[in-house]
Amino acid sequence: MFRALNLGDMLCAIPALRALRRQLPEARITLVGLESATPVLRHFRAYLDELVIFPGDPAFPEQPVHGDALPGFYRDMRERAFDLVLQLHGSGQQSNDIVRAMEPAQWAGFVPATEQAVPGRFLPWPDHLHEIHRYLALLAHIGVDAEDDGLELPISASDHAEGDALASRLGLDLDRTVFIHPGARLASRRWPLKRYAEVAGALADAGWQIAITGSKGEAPLAQRLKAAMDRPCVDLCGETSLGGLASLLQRGRLLVCNDTGISHVAASVHLPSVVIASGSDVARWAPLDTQRHTVLHTPMACRPCAYDECPVGHPCALGVEVGHVMAEAVRRLNSGERP
Repeated sequence: MFRALNLGDMLCAIPALRALRRQLPEARITLVGLESATPVLRHFRAYLDELVIFPGDPAFPEQPVHGDALPGFYRDMRERAFDLVLQLHGSGQQSNDIVRAMEPAQWAGFVPATEQAVPGRFLPWPDHLHEIHRYLALLAHIGVDAEDDGLELPISASDHAEGDALASRLGLDLDRTVFIHPGARLASRRWPLKRYAEVAGALADAGWQIAITGSKGEAPLAQRLKAAMDRPCVDLCGETSLGGLASLLQRGRLLVCNDTGISHVAASVHLPSVVIASGSDVARWAPLDTQRHTVLHTPMACRPCAYDECPVGHPCALGVEVGHVMAEAVRRLNSGERP
């Protein structure tokens, strides 16, 4: 399976992977993906046997490219002589050439144009479908039926032990913890930090404990948020593994975040969330479970946006007011919803 994408994208492919394993319980399933997918392999050993690191390709400029590793990568792919490779990396406009170069016995996936479709192998890119349903549609096209479209993230005893240790060390009271995640890979996908600070401060004043989440690289962003909200909070940036974070989220009360990977982690462990979607394609990426998750966004003709910095003043983010987010957060917290 070729899918060289980051955490949230990988989690959205799990329903398809689950269906594939149910259909082919004895198959050896290899994920060809990014090094950042290593935690996915650890948590989904029931579905995946191996991860082969894709070194990047100039066709994907948004990812690091280790060009000197490409010849060896393709040589390894050819030597493995895969019986089947599934292309689960977008419409195929760039990725089909990569899969073709692996020289598998057979391959299937998406194609960008209707006239390129082949029954049982190549499906025209279903631009209108949610990301999860796109890959289930591809599996149905090749004869693999799915039983459900739900996300999941198995949490082990060691994950819970990590979460317990962190909660104890940092003084987290998970029964009243609201997680705030101000980061996203692109600056254009981040709701303004000042507004996050207002939301976090108001929730803290109402008696909720605020925990800021993020990667180690997002620590400076967390520091700015802490300074702006000027209330006690817990900084989890860079402190958790994926499993440790999932353990904490599963026992918390609410997540307020941008449309980024952690929103899919929350959906996977059934933590209620308020997601502020700035610039992203809401129809493609919003959590399917609307009973637990609220997505706030401003409709714009320029969505979806691939700019790192918005060139027109970020109206998609500014259209979501602090009051909108607070109203949804308070509604969900008062409802008593729990994972």
